[in-house]
Amino acid sequence: MAKKPDPTGGKSGRGQRDLRVKVKTARGRKLSSTLWLERQLNDPYVRRARAEGYRGRAAFKILELDDKYGFLTPGARVVDLGCAPGGWCQVAVARVNALGERAGKPVGKVLGVDLQEVEPIAGAEIHQLDFMADGADQQVKDWLGGGADVVMSDMAAASSGHKATDHLRIVALCEAAAALAFDVLEPGGTFVAKVLQGGAEGQLQAELKRRFEKVVNVKPPASRSDSSEKFVVATGFRG
Repeated sequence: MAKKPDPTGGKSGRGQRDLRVKVKTARGRKLSSTLWLERQLNDPYVRRARAEGYRGRAAFKILELDDKYGFLTPGARVVDLGCAPGGWCQVAVARVNALGERAGKPVGKVLGVDLQEVEPIAGAEIHQLDFMADGADQQVKDWLGGGADVVMSDMAAASSGHKATDHLRIVALCEAAAALAFDVLEPGGTFVAKVLQGGAEGQLQAELKRRFEKVVNVKPPASRSDSSEKFVVATGFRG
């Protein structure tokens, strides 16, 4: 049976416990902030992201999803919605050969869009855009020079602290991302987006199944066990 990827880099569990960083409480810092900081400092994916030059641990989520479903192929044209801070774009650039570094392989294109300004990423074209605005789909196609092979989104709405409200916001973001994907994807294309623990909502799930050959809801290993997120991966867009 194939082994799961080891985010610790093969270090023993005993060694990991010995090296665990403890964060002292500080005046003016809430306990929740102290616990979050301690978790970040001890997260093996955070350490790997720093070591490998990714802009965040989320890069490993799209790496693991692509390892399993193989949608970021050389030559593919990719749209990353809500791309800040840019980790997913970094992964896509390498995998679709956007820099043309893999000789003999087709050269792809990576387009990142976000409401906020994002630091440039080598091999990616980044734009500030509200993808839910009128005409955004046509603007995306203009920037791409045609349709997309992959539309992906790791967007999460800012937490309000109210569970039901946060749920509705995440659902709305995923539905909006899917609507744009329906407009810009080429036949055979792929849609990947963050959803909730149960997977895509019933109505969206049904619409995705109607428009794509295969739809799965999956939690990649890099997604924290205490997180309620999953990702929907819809492949084989029917057009």
